[in-house]
Amino acid sequence: MANNISLEERMATVEAALAELQKQVANPQPTNWLQQITGSFKDEPAFEEVLAYGRAIRQGDESLLELENEG
Repeated sequence: MANNISLEERMATVEAALAELQKQVANPQPTNWLQQITGSFKDEPAFEEVLAYGRAIRQGDESLLELENEG
């Protein structure tokens, strides 16, 4: 009989979780994509290099790009 109670408790937990998921799907919260990706590249070694390229392009300094193509 103890197994039945355990199973019933487990089913109640699953049903509660399912109800919560259904509620979340029915009422999705708006997501801010920028907040989701902020900081996601902080440990990427090439990220600083990418920032430097972007900065050079925006400032019209394409010598950085030319040096990279020559080497």
